[in-house]
Amino acid sequence: MAAEQRQFVTVVSGLPRSGTSMMMRMLEAGGMPVLTDGVRQADDDNPRGYFEFEAVKKKDAGHDWLATAQGKAVKIIYRLLYDLPADCQYRVVFMQRQMSEILASQRKMLERKGEQGSALGQEQLAGLFRKELERVGDWLTGHASFTVHEVSYNDLLSEPRPLLEGVDQFLGGGFDLDAMATVVDASLYRNRS
Repeated sequence: MAAEQRQFVTVVSGLPRSGTSMMMRMLEAGGMPVLTDGVRQADDDNPRGYFEFEAVKKKDAGHDWLATAQGKAVKIIYRLLYDLPADCQYRVVFMQRQMSEILASQRKMLERKGEQGSALGQEQLAGLFRKELERVGDWLTGHASFTVHEVSYNDLLSEPRPLLEGVDQFLGGGFDLDAMATVVDASLYRNRS
């Protein structure tokens, strides 16, 4: 399906460090145009880039960017999904990853930047994130503008093809699945459980 035929905005979302940047790279490799501005540059934590679009983070600036988003993919962290206007249709590819790996990856990223992490212990933080995921999942289910397809980061790394076929079907087909699969780089899977 060509971009102009997709009458929806493709949103890649999840917790931070859950594989959202990798999924954005996959969609781009598969032939989907992506909304990204390159403001946040690649670094040691995301050497292939973040694929972010700053306009989505500016809640007070409105949603003018949505006028150019139909038929494209945009990365939006889970907390910002609540702010999206209901007069658009969104297909959300929601990335899931083992919680221990998310927490380890976040901790290492903060350490590398010389920043303090949460004062909460790892179990408390994991519990908080699980509640957040449950809350956003319930919210998305209750809103007709959103259709959600969950993808396991861990499974995507070990056996990408079946999951990519699911993403292809969810987004209307026409992706180059072989090109998408080449994005998987096991050397970047550094925070394993």
